[in-house]
Amino acid sequence: MAVRIDHAVTSGTFSLDGETFDVDNNVWVIGDDRDCVVIDAPHDLPAIVTLIDGRRVQAVLCTHAHDDHVRWAPALGRITKAPVLLHPDDAPVWALTHDTPPDGELSDGQEITIAGQTLRVLHTPGHAPGAVCFHLPALNTLFSGDTLFNGGPGATGRSFSDRDTLVASIRAKLFELPDDTVVKTGHGDDTTIGAEKEALGTE
Repeated sequence: MAVRIDHAVTSGTFSLDGETFDVDNNVWVIGDDRDCVVIDAPHDLPAIVTLIDGRRVQAVLCTHAHDDHVRWAPALGRITKAPVLLHPDDAPVWALTHDTPPDGELSDGQEITIAGQTLRVLHTPGHAPGAVCFHLPALNTLFSGDTLFNGGPGATGRSFSDRDTLVASIRAKLFELPDDTVVKTGHGDDTTIGAEKEALGTE
């Protein structure tokens, strides 16, 4: 069975530094008819379970630990009996939402096999210290979380974020990918590496 990408949008809030905002989040499920991984578990647990559609979940993969990406991750892990994985540098951010740690860690260059294909972890700090992206070469696709959006780098200026670090991560890790790589983001529409190279320019 061929690997495929399933997608849902959930709506809720994002809270940090004493402020709360309404947000829509993308949820990505990668797999085949039997097995899958889930990228981020934001607001609507039933919607995510519907997207999984009875498949075995190998892992709940967290792009970073802002509450609008991990609020339901522990519950989803319990329901699906799947480990919740996060880069350890985001432990302080995770602790803002959850009292107990995730089940395991993600590391730069780590390879996760799903549906016979490799999903590679790219550590891209800046939006958050433990932010990661996931590259799926088989479908020429990058799942960028909040590291890179359609229109430029993710937000910085809040706790645990740094714009210079973020731009350096994008240039070093993401802009090495082919220009036609499709970027599936944590919020909003898809883009491509080539389009975002052009948009970021020599900044």
